[in-house]
Amino acid sequence: MTSRIALVTGATQGLGTALVAGLAQRMDATDTVYLTGRDAARVGAAVASLPASPGEVRGEVLDVADPESVTRLATELERRHGGVDIVVNNAVMRVGPDDDPRAIIDDYAQVNNFGTTRVLRAFAPLLRDGGRLIVVASSLGTLRFLAPALHDRFDGLSSLDAVDAATGDWCDQVRDGRARAGAWPGFVNIPSKIAQVAAVRALADQRRQSDADRGILVAAVCPGMMNTPTSALWWDVSDAPTPAQAAGPLLSLALDPIKPDHYGELIRDGAVLPWRPAA
Repeated sequence: MTSRIALVTGATQGLGTALVAGLAQRMDATDTVYLTGRDAARVGAAVASLPASPGEVRGEVLDVADPESVTRLATELERRHGGVDIVVNNAVMRVGPDDDPRAIIDDYAQVNNFGTTRVLRAFAPLLRDGGRLIVVASSLGTLRFLAPALHDRFDGLSSLDAVDAATGDWCDQVRDGRARAGAWPGFVNIPSKIAQVAAVRALADQRRQSDADRGILVAAVCPGMMNTPTSALWWDVSDAPTPAQAAGPLLSLALDPIKPDHYGELIRDGAVLPWRPAA
């Protein structure tokens, strides 16, 4: 049996580290989980912090905001293993209540949005039969959280290039103040998450038949509210699940038998969240 290869981006803390730990615990001794992040020291510390597990955990530097970094690691994993079985794109730049969206939007989108499409472009071609490509998003990533006048900005996009163009236009409007004066939500996380889900949907539409034939899942997932320091800046999360607890449904999506209706959709706790508002 071919050894399984998994990769988690943004895995030096929180949910990312929990996903690596959970994957490694449910894998075999011949399998490998790559724990990645942009800082080598933090990657090494995160790997060292994990308990012993059946699957091997290996650290790799990966900065999703850097196109060369993404291409380099994808090329290297193809050379080492010939492909990958599970990719979870969890990398995120967090934003706080005191951050000025105009000042942070470029760095924010380079990680959260263009980083997502880079990972999709680089690793989707490496998926083996039965593989999973999962983007960690949010329940905010549906059109019901966007003004109807803006739905066509992200609805029905047919390619990752089209998603990038729509995202870039939104970023331009945030940067120059037009977004604040228009219908865009002030919380940049909303359009960002919608763009992430739109990217998953666009890639899935291109690959749907071939992935069905090969048993591959492409999906976005909402882990729900978690008790983390960043979430605590916005909400009372004292009773929210820990990252380790929130990782459970995501691990099921990555490892359990595929449900065909999950393909190309945003999933939360095993259920599909509708992309469009109810009529």
